[in-house]
Amino acid sequence: MGKANRETKEDYPSLNEERKLWRTGLLRVAGLDEAGRGALAGPVVAGAVILPVNTRREGLWAAVQDSKLLPPARREELAEQIQVQATDSSIGLAAAAEIDANGIAPATRLAMRRAVRNLTQPPEHLLLDWVRLNSLNIPQQSFTKGDLHIVSIAAASILAKVYRDQLLRQLHERFPAYGFHSHKGYAAPTHLAAIEEHGPCPAHRRSFAPMRTDARLLS
Repeated sequence: MGKANRETKEDYPSLNEERKLWRTGLLRVAGLDEAGRGALAGPVVAGAVILPVNTRREGLWAAVQDSKLLPPARREELAEQIQVQATDSSIGLAAAAEIDANGIAPATRLAMRRAVRNLTQPPEHLLLDWVRLNSLNIPQQSFTKGDLHIVSIAAASILAKVYRDQLLRQLHERFPAYGFHSHKGYAAPTHLAAIEEHGPCPAHRRSFAPMRTDARLLS
């Protein structure tokens, strides 16, 4: 069978990290991930997901993947199921103005801290994709490409992506000239052309190129 047709359990994230922590008696293990870090407009959004203890990788939790690997309709379907079946889930965000004021890495951590605070009860351990939240007094582990390998992080990536896409569709209603509903604020050719023609709007990150070199903002 060709590689393109192969689909096995190894192609999906696992529960190995969560199980290690559950075995130690930890009940509230939160996976976190973000969406929108590299966009030119809109907020950076973080999701947090706590799975039921001793969840098995079946049903929903066998279908969860890194949000970037899923088509939009499937992401939205899974996001609804995650919010129902997770023990707890939440969203946190940092606005474009906060990104400009603090930088994208600090703003990403800010969005994640807000997601943690928005959980109904504090988590006992964090599993994070890429970052560490050193300002939180919560045990945590950071993983490279955690959304590819860890179920709770992948689930968080889906919630963050779906929520942010909804926000960008709303921004399209306010600023239709930029096409936010299609490219979600990323540097698509149509988006760059719209910035060139109209200049930035209030949703744009003024500290990102090409906005920071736009003469209309420097005059």
